[in-house]
Amino acid sequence: MAEPTPRRNEPRLRPAPLLFEPAEAAGDPEHFFDLESIDDPRALLARATELTLAFRAAADRALEFQAIAAAQLADPRRFDRLTTADIAERAEWTEDYAKKMVEFGRGLLRGADGNGHGHGVGDHA
Repeated sequence: MAEPTPRRNEPRLRPAPLLFEPAEAAGDPEHFFDLESIDDPRALLARATELTLAFRAAADRALEFQAIAAAQLADPRRFDRLTTADIAERAEWTEDYAKKMVEFGRGLLRGADGNGHGHGVGDHA
């Protein structure tokens, strides 16, 4: 799985915002968030690092929502619940990974305050 998210008592860092590129820039394979136009290596390193952190944070957040969805889909109280094999097939995971994600999602849903909206507060470990 991805790197652990901050624990409950650690603040969640706010990464640099990911700005959407204009369609004409996105169509250019050499263009990537305007990094190719930065000549100063210090500025290039700083901006590339900001983007790396933002993408990691976005991936971690998306992973949490995947886990929550997997847990909800596997909930035995649902009349239309899915097996972990079904979830694995839909998400293109192995069944073992789907089982881990369901358990992780259940932990996130329990959350810190028990209100069922615990996403963003959890530990992947």
